[in-house]
Amino acid sequence: MRSVILYSVARLAIFAVTAGVLALFGARGFLLLLLALLISGVVSYVLLSGQRDRMSAAVARGARAQREKFEKSVTREDA
Repeated sequence: MRSVILYSVARLAIFAVTAGVLALFGARGFLLLLLALLISGVVSYVLLSGQRDRMSAAVARGARAQREKFEKSVTREDA
């Protein structure tokens, strides 16, 4: 769960920095949000690839654990 939070915080930080820089260059309103989303998405894709892989693995482990827990409860219920 920690990796999910770290990745989310990093994405928000990159978005905030990007929006701040764009605001300094004069972007306002909807254009500011749109450009910040696009640019921060590309930057995050490049810079956070390792963190994204760790987050993905953590989410997959959690889903696998939940599935195993569900299957055990179904097996117990059928018995």
